[in-house]
Amino acid sequence: MNPENIYSEDKWLPFNGFSPLIKVYRLFHDLTPDIEFIINSHTFPVNFKKNKFITSPLHRDKCTYLILNGIVRGYMKEDNQEITTWIAKENEFVGNVSNFWDESEPIEEYVQALEDVVAIAVPYTMLKLLYLNYQIVNYVSRKMTQLHYLQACERALISRLQSAEKRYLRFMKSYPELVNRVPLKYIASFLCMRLETLSRIRSKLALQFAEIPSR
Repeated sequence: MNPENIYSEDKWLPFNGFSPLIKVYRLFHDLTPDIEFIINSHTFPVNFKKNKFITSPLHRDKCTYLILNGIVRGYMKEDNQEITTWIAKENEFVGNVSNFWDESEPIEEYVQALEDVVAIAVPYTMLKLLYLNYQIVNYVSRKMTQLHYLQACERALISRLQSAEKRYLRFMKSYPELVNRVPLKYIASFLCMRLETLSRIRSKLALQFAEIPSR
């Protein structure tokens, strides 16, 4: 990352003059001028090209990222196979949370941009500073953690469905905006099925929908 992104006075000009993280936090609680000053000072915009890694086992990043544009996936490797564990889009946070809690433990997750990504880097050091000194930020963090927990529960539910077709139908319901944006091989991996299986399911469903008479 370019240090100039952090300290440049005009870094927020393309974003209406302040860090987009402030807007996200304000969805949960009003912020004090001190909190907004710290956020504006420490967060900074970053760009990741399609297919580039945001974090990996070889790169222990010290930030989490708020996605403004683009799609990102997390995956792990097992026997030379990539297993997609999550997919995120605009207005979601990505990164490896274990880096926040324990920098000594090795990580096995890769975080990869599936499109050109524009994001806001949120340093862990800033988050720790805010948590220590501002109860408002602890409240906001709790509310956001609840949302992330619900997302994790949804991913767990999908993975537990026995039928491959039911898993895909649930994916369509839960992530409709990702169905036509994410390459099928990553959706198949996320849904614990082969690409050929997913292609057959999609063809079957497309035929069923085509047979439904219009009103």
